[in-house]
Amino acid sequence: MGERRGTMVHGSSCRDVSTMLCLADAPTGRSVQARPKAGDGGNTVSGSSRAYFRRCAPGVVLAIAALLASACTGGGSSSAAGQTTLNVLMVNNPQMLDLQRLTADNFTARTGITVHYTVLPENDLRARAGQEFAGQAGDYDVATLSNYEVPFYAKNGWLAPLDDHVKTDPGFDQADVLKPWTTSLTGQDGKLYGEPFYGESSFLMYRKDVLAAKGITMPERPTWPQVAQVAAQADGAATGMKGICLRGQPGWGEVISPLTTVWNTFGGGWYDQSWNALLTSPQTVQATQFYADLVREHGEPGAAQSGFTECLNAMLQGKVAMWYDATSAAGYLEGKDSPVAGKIGYVAAPVVHTQSSGWLYTWAWAVQKASRNSDAAWKFISWASGKDYEKLVGGELGWSKAPAGKRESTYLNANYLYASHAFAEQTQEAIEAADPRNPGVQPRPTLGIQFVGVPEFAALGDQVSQGISAALAGQGDVATALAKGQQLAEQVAAKYRG
Repeated sequence: MGERRGTMVHGSSCRDVSTMLCLADAPTGRSVQARPKAGDGGNTVSGSSRAYFRRCAPGVVLAIAALLASACTGGGSSSAAGQTTLNVLMVNNPQMLDLQRLTADNFTARTGITVHYTVLPENDLRARAGQEFAGQAGDYDVATLSNYEVPFYAKNGWLAPLDDHVKTDPGFDQADVLKPWTTSLTGQDGKLYGEPFYGESSFLMYRKDVLAAKGITMPERPTWPQVAQVAAQADGAATGMKGICLRGQPGWGEVISPLTTVWNTFGGGWYDQSWNALLTSPQTVQATQFYADLVREHGEPGAAQSGFTECLNAMLQGKVAMWYDATSAAGYLEGKDSPVAGKIGYVAAPVVHTQSSGWLYTWAWAVQKASRNSDAAWKFISWASGKDYEKLVGGELGWSKAPAGKRESTYLNANYLYASHAFAEQTQEAIEAADPRNPGVQPRPTLGIQFVGVPEFAALGDQVSQGISAALAGQGDVATALAKGQQLAEQVAAKYRG
C-alpha cells in the first residue's frame, strides 16, 4: 500500500522524505531497505493493515548513526516569536489519539507550546524511533517508547535524564507512579529516563450476554483449554461472530506478545537460565500449535493481519465473542460511545502450568538527548502523564478512558472506580500478579514477560513472528517456523552464553 499521510511533523527534509532505513536481518547482518509509512492521525481507531518492518538492533543502528546524522539536517523543534514547537513521535493507540485531540485546547492553550505529532502504527513507530534516536538529529523531541526500549536507549546515550525536571516539579508527584514503572524506566546509571503514559497487563475479555445465551459460565481464572472450549461454543453465536480474537500480525510487539505469554504458561519460552533456546522444546511447540489451531478454527478472519487495533474494532463491532489482550483496551470497550459497554466481562489471563500469565508493559514518554527544548518537553510529559490529564480525560471523554495503570491515586479516585468498576480491580490485580523475574516454569536469563531483555530481541522477535504469522495464514507450518526460530535464537544466545 502507498504511504498514508497523517498528522506529520514539519521541518526536516530527512523526516518528511522518510529516509531509507537500514533494517537488519539480525543476527546474519543482511540488510534490506524499506520506507516507513505515516500513520493515520485521525480521531478514530484505524483498522487498515500495517506495514511490517524488521527493525535494526541497537548495535546495528549505532553503526549507521553517523551516516544518518550527516544526511539529516536538524529541523524539528523551533522557537519563533517566543513560541515553542515540540515534535512528538507517537504510536497510534487509542489513548494517544485521545491525547492528540485534547492537546491544542488544553496544553497549548495553557502553555503556548505547539505540539506536532507524527502518529505511526507500532511496528513503524519502533523503526522510526530507532533511526531517529540513534542519529540524534533532534528532529523529534519526545517519543513513546516502552519499558523494553528505554533501558537500551538510555545505555546508548540517546535519552535525556528526567531527574532534575522531576525534582523541580513536585506537582507531578513521582512517588504516586507505580513502582514497577519507575524501576523499569530507570537506567543502569540509576537515572530516570521515562514516564509512563499508561500501564497494562493482559487479561481475557468476553461477551457476557453471548455466553449467557449459550449457558456458558466463564471461570474467574480460566485455563487455555477452557478458553478453547468456550470459543468453539461461542463461534457463530451471532451472525458473522467468531469465538475469539488473537493477534496474528507480524512483529514482536504484535503476535509475539500474547504468544509468548502462552509459551510461558505451557512451560515453554525463549530461553532457559543458561541461554539455551527453547523454541523447539515440546512445550513451546505445543503452545504454538494450540494458538494456531485456536485462531484457525475459531478466530477472526484474516488473523495474520490482525493486531491490537483490529481486534479492538472486532470486539466493538460484535464480530468476536472473546479477546485476549491488553488490559488497557477495557476503557474503550466500556466507553460512553461503545456499543458493547456493559456487555463485557473481564477475567485473568488464561493459564496452564503457572499461577498467572499476564504481561507487564507501559508506553512511556522519553526525551531525545539532542532535543533543544528539554524544558518544554518536560512540561508536555508532566501534563500528559500527570493526574490533571486523567481528570481532563474523565471530564471530556469519560473516566473509563483515562490512561490508567500507572498511578496509585487512579485506583483511589471515586470517579474512575465508578466508571471502570467492570475492569479496574482485574487490571490492578493483573499488574500486581505479573512477575517479569519468573514468568514461566523455569528460571530466565533476563527480566521480561513478553520479551527478552536484550537489544537483539527486537530483530529476533520480528523474524520469528514472520514464520508464525505465515503459519496462521496457512502458508507454512508451526514446526518449520519454530525450527528456523530456534536457529536464530541460538545465534543471539551465543553472545551471552557463559
